[in-house]
Amino acid sequence: MIDPGHELPVARQARALGISRSSVYYRPMPVSEGDLRLMRRIDEIHLEYPFAGSRMLRDILRREGFISGRRHVATLIRRMNIEALYRRPNTSRRHPTHPVYPYLLRGMTVTRPGQVWAMDITYIPMSRGFVYLAVVIDWFSRKVLAWRLSITMDTAFCIETVEEALERYSTPEIFNTDQGSQFTSMAFTSLLERNEIAISMDGKGSWRDNVFVERLWRSVKYEEVYLKAYESVSEARTSIGRYIVFYNSRRPHSSLGGMTPDEFYARLLPEDRAAQFTTA
Repeated sequence: MIDPGHELPVARQARALGISRSSVYYRPMPVSEGDLRLMRRIDEIHLEYPFAGSRMLRDILRREGFISGRRHVATLIRRMNIEALYRRPNTSRRHPTHPVYPYLLRGMTVTRPGQVWAMDITYIPMSRGFVYLAVVIDWFSRKVLAWRLSITMDTAFCIETVEEALERYSTPEIFNTDQGSQFTSMAFTSLLERNEIAISMDGKGSWRDNVFVERLWRSVKYEEVYLKAYESVSEARTSIGRYIVFYNSRRPHSSLGGMTPDEFYARLLPEDRAAQFTTA
């Protein structure tokens, strides 16, 4: 997205795309083995107790033998892109100059595939290091429409994920995210606007707004990630890819009446379109 050789200065390119100049020059720094173990455990505790903030996490960790101060725990959870999930104003770590869009789903009944898509990012631990997983999910069926892994939480890999979903499926009416800087950037919102998709945003502390994605994270982590110790990004990508195929096409969901997301997604589509999503 950024071309260092372009006649337009990098700072102006970044400003035009709605991203910070510092992110253009970012190079990932190595994380200590101790911090990686701590981050892995923080991630597990967060899934069990999503309301726990940095103070509670610090105290729980100390009881388990992890000695770390609250500031260090807070630094790590920011790096992991997680936050205590409870309602409070202005919870999202959004970019101060990016516009924020209203939440459009309050009181809405979602009755068909393609009516609402949602997107989120989560932390994925590996044996040495970590990556971020982004998904686009169909709100009606819980079907994962597209996904990507990245070593950084930049806007580009989020855009690539949405572009893949748009290429493979029909354009949704509404696209819901939190107010993270990746999603409020001009590059990201412009993609949705060009496709005439209504943009909906919630705060990261508002767990009910993206509850289906939060449930997906629990399934992915307990049924796949925590059972593995990925040695490389490519291994993580292959293994998580296999799980998502299983999740979509073979894993029954009680909330879907025992159907798989593929089956539930396809059941209201025309017969010719439904066939391509139920043959896996």
